[in-house]
Amino acid sequence: MPDTRTHRGPHPEDHRLFADEAVPRLRAAVDDLCWLLDREYAPDSSLKLVGDRYALLRRQRVAVARSACAGVRRQARQARMVEPDEVAGQPLWLDGYNVLTTVEAALAGGVVLAARDDAYRDMASMHGSYRKVAETRPALERIGRVLDRLGPSECVWYLDRPVSNSGRLRTIILDVAHTAKLPWRVELVADPDPILAAADSAVLDACRRWLNLARIVVKAEVSTLWLVEL
Repeated sequence: MPDTRTHRGPHPEDHRLFADEAVPRLRAAVDDLCWLLDREYAPDSSLKLVGDRYALLRRQRVAVARSACAGVRRQARQARMVEPDEVAGQPLWLDGYNVLTTVEAALAGGVVLAARDDAYRDMASMHGSYRKVAETRPALERIGRVLDRLGPSECVWYLDRPVSNSGRLRTIILDVAHTAKLPWRVELVADPDPILAAADSAVLDACRRWLNLARIVVKAEVSTLWLVEL
């Protein structure tokens, strides 16, 4: 079925799944999942156990999985997190889709998760294909304003070449950069994970340093935010 979305906004069921009265149950599920991860239980089976216990639906389970983190990993990620004032004059590498879709979702009124490792994550799922939405260029412009204030020496966006429409997104990113006179490059690669460290939780455990960019941009540039703190 073709993807006809024009916004990165909420799923039709999200207002029920992430209503205020549902949040305490979701937080309890994240607590339990973190407890299991602390004891090195397998993530998939742990998520099923927790999801079944709290009778969570699919999108709620996705949110719990994206929000949970073992304590030792949380401490290690936070210890390697770079402060915004450390970016000036340094090169910055971005996991493009992770940063962009989170800011797009925030602008569109979609759920943004405040995870246990302090990162902001969205609920978007591309399934191998990226679709430009109404929020794409505004999100890039807001990312650009923040990066201009932070002052990196250059900014390299890494996009997954196997994701369809990566080439089109590259053109949009470069156009935004040209208009705002930003020192951006865009690289299409088979897999960004071995190259960089960015907003994805699996990558955060392997990187030396990382900037919590999506959170910085959203907090600075999005006035109305649906933030679900789990």
